[in-house]
Amino acid sequence: MVTRRAFIDGTSAIGATALLGTTPAAAATTTAPSAAGVTRSEARARDAIRAANVGMRASYAALKSELSTRLSPVIVVQNDATGGRFTLVRDGSPPETTCPVPELFELAKSISHVPQGLFSILAAYVSDSVPNLPNASRIDPHDLDMVASKGPGSVDWIVPLQEYATTLTTARRQLVHANLPRELELSCRKILDESLTFVRDAVRNETFDMASFTRFSAATYPSIRTNMEYAASAQISGVEGLMRKWRATVGDEQWKDLYTVVLSIWTTSELNQASIIIRRCMNPAKAATHLIDLSIVEMPRDPICVALDNLARIVADNVSAEMVLPTDPVVADAFKGREDLLSVEILRQLGGPAGAPATSASATESACPLLGKKARPPG
Repeated sequence: MVTRRAFIDGTSAIGATALLGTTPAAAATTTAPSAAGVTRSEARARDAIRAANVGMRASYAALKSELSTRLSPVIVVQNDATGGRFTLVRDGSPPETTCPVPELFELAKSISHVPQGLFSILAAYVSDSVPNLPNASRIDPHDLDMVASKGPGSVDWIVPLQEYATTLTTARRQLVHANLPRELELSCRKILDESLTFVRDAVRNETFDMASFTRFSAATYPSIRTNMEYAASAQISGVEGLMRKWRATVGDEQWKDLYTVVLSIWTTSELNQASIIIRRCMNPAKAATHLIDLSIVEMPRDPICVALDNLARIVADNVSAEMVLPTDPVVADAFKGREDLLSVEILRQLGGPAGAPATSASATESACPLLGKKARPPG
């Protein structure tokens, strides 16, 4: 069986390469192109300056790689359609992975996603103008124009819509045999019936529009809410049950220092469902710094390595910030948080309040030259 240390050691070189963009040895021999008008002696001097940063990055990569082998205990969560894949990493034991959420979670969400499935087939064929709908002001016209790439002049959507309807018809026929709670079965039935009715009418008339689609989706929403209740209940019971089991395995003394890294795509990285549940099970005094929501584009091939690599950087920066920047707690907090280290100074130069988020009006609309305003000069 692969031990945790062997598992990490086999990927440490990959982690260093990911940080530097190249291997430390290769980076040390790379010379940046000389700018026009720069003398040879100036270029050598500037390369010598860059070498200081290359050396830092090599040392930092080594520190981070070694630290990632010692982090313990750590829970890594990979969000997926079944409620999440959870891995416990602790010193001296091989990683333990399980999917704790009851199947009811996946089943309830599968039917709730049907209106989104229909939208995905039809979206390119809607009109690129916002109709007179109650929520029209909430739809960005440019967003709609980007989505509606083909427009309503084509009926190429009919065949894929019929194919999906075949899948939905099978699900509707089999629903009674799934042994779901009665209330959940009825809500799933309602969603499928409304969906099949919408498909039938759209195909028969060879047309649909945003208004007809939103009327359909609005009719399914009460049932979707019911499915959400069942899915949430299943996830809470599954995750909390696993946390109780792992806490007993780890012991209270180690559990109070638990790290958790939750990997999720950007659209679910804030108020992530797994994070909400796990936070309640962690040491309240440390949850704010030891629970990490890591936003990713898609699930990596080696999620445990990615989680530990990022966690090692976060843990190292927490200590580094206080030792390297001991006289400026605001900048130290930026360094060990999710802000860019220069964010405080950039906001100051742009005229924004210290510590304000980069998306604040003072840092964007009121200060951006592209919007007709002049940025505040340094000093």
